[in-house]
Amino acid sequence: MARLTSAKCRLCRRAGTKLMLKGDRCLTPKCAFERRKYPPGQRPKRGVRITNYLLQIREKQKLKRIYGMMERQFKNLFNLASRKKGSTGEILISLLERRLDNVVYRLCFASSRQQARQLVRHGHILVNNRKVNIPSYLVKEGDVISVKEKSRKLYPILKSMGKLESISVPAWLSIEPDNFTGKVLRLPERSDVDIPVQEQLIIELYSKV
Repeated sequence: MARLTSAKCRLCRRAGTKLMLKGDRCLTPKCAFERRKYPPGQRPKRGVRITNYLLQIREKQKLKRIYGMMERQFKNLFNLASRKKGSTGEILISLLERRLDNVVYRLCFASSRQQARQLVRHGHILVNNRKVNIPSYLVKEGDVISVKEKSRKLYPILKSMGKLESISVPAWLSIEPDNFTGKVLRLPERSDVDIPVQEQLIIELYSKV
């Protein structure tokens, strides 16, 4: 399975915003973005010329990195969104949110999307009482996502679940903490997703291809 191997804090610094790639660590003073709020690499003497194309590329890279996707995966999901009726940008965000690894993260079964992806890959997550080990699996309205009974004592899961009081679950999901179970109440909308991305720039980028 292809995976991102770049230093995560460098990705946040390049994007100019926190992408929450390290989970809880991003909320502490140890976060590299807090200590070095400038792009990585040798600092140029003159400013970089900001063009529309550069802005579009950066927005695409930012969205890819937030959800931990490779270029081909992201392009395939964009093509799927463009074939559906409605706003392509909003549909793209909805499809990204419906990925199983993201849903596991949103339900607080994991402290980061990377950790959620690992839990899914290792078979700790059930969808409608059936094991699904594909992080890119798209959940549907009415699906029930749960942690396998034998996996409910895993430290990473218990640690993440312990923070439910300070973290709100999105309105399109519901959770039963005692049963380690969540449910998809409806499909997510753009207003449900609070991420610092201008998806219109991504559409403009792909429209040139």
